[in-house]
Amino acid sequence: MGCGNMFFTILVTFSVALITYNILISANAPLKQDFPGPSTRLPSISVDPLIKMPLHRSTHSNSNKRLFHTAVTASDSVYNTWQCRVMYYWFKKMRDQGGPESAMGGFTRILHSGKPDQFMDEIPTFVAQPLPAGVDQGYIVLNRPGAFVQWLQQADIKEDYILMSEPDHIIVKPIPNLARDGLGAAFPFFYIEPKKYEKVLRKYFPEEKGPITNIDPIGNSPVIVAKESLKKIAPTWMNVSLAMKKDPETDKAFGWVLEMYAYAVSSALHGVGNILHKEFMIQPPWDKKIGNTYIIHYTYGCDYNMKGELTYGKIGEWRFDKRSYDHVAPPKNLTLPPPGVPESVVTLVKMVNEATANIPNWWS
Repeated sequence: MGCGNMFFTILVTFSVALITYNILISANAPLKQDFPGPSTRLPSISVDPLIKMPLHRSTHSNSNKRLFHTAVTASDSVYNTWQCRVMYYWFKKMRDQGGPESAMGGFTRILHSGKPDQFMDEIPTFVAQPLPAGVDQGYIVLNRPGAFVQWLQQADIKEDYILMSEPDHIIVKPIPNLARDGLGAAFPFFYIEPKKYEKVLRKYFPEEKGPITNIDPIGNSPVIVAKESLKKIAPTWMNVSLAMKKDPETDKAFGWVLEMYAYAVSSALHGVGNILHKEFMIQPPWDKKIGNTYIIHYTYGCDYNMKGELTYGKIGEWRFDKRSYDHVAPPKNLTLPPPGVPESVVTLVKMVNEATANIPNWWS
């Protein structure tokens, strides 16, 4: 038993040492522009990936269309899983609604738990290996870049473009391929401020790479990007994320959006600019109208009194907050908001209710 524990400790230590080496290379030397071969894969990978697609999965094979493949990274937690099930329900419905000319191709949940779960037959899934224990320092989204690296290296992706999405996205209408002329398409986040943090970012984006404004105010999601571009960006994104997390100044400056900054930097390092689309998604309760948006991102809690007035920061008489369902999935038929609550919030709850009513074997 003691020998086994010692071997595991040595293995993890060696893995972390290799990642640390990659961090130093990422932060202090020109990053490789090509996609890494087997010798540069995540050190924790020791088994082949497991990919499973449902038999009923529909396909879109019109080669004249610029199809994109939607990819969502997730853990195997109840919290991530119920969101993925809702997300996939609406992905399928909106793809079908788009008809034969839809640019929405396939879908993959990239499950970075290292093992399959019970929903492999429901959601097309690629199983990726997580980072070695302790490397993420409790920041679980640090697994996302490495999971994308594994998927891009090992999966057979037919489409030429990738839409990087998240479990807490609900697609409200068919999404066209917004990427153009070698540029990605991305949502601009008001809290991603490269100019404000230029001193910190210059550790990863040196002055010879150009002005700091070359870094777009984006995260990795939602982003539509050419597959070949993402194959170059992803390993850099992984290494820069790890380097940022290891650096106390950067970690303190960026907090929970660190991995978003890492993607923005990596995209700029590879010369991939982005067309910024404010209509790409809305974020209730701050965005009140659906308008021309494609995605509802329910990252914020929605709290209201029975007069329909927002009570943000205080638990409302009526509320919908995904964090209320971190250990148990939301029940079917959630109570709708009171009169006066914005259209975006009402639509969100109605769409969650429709999904849970129609997804087979919902938890409640």
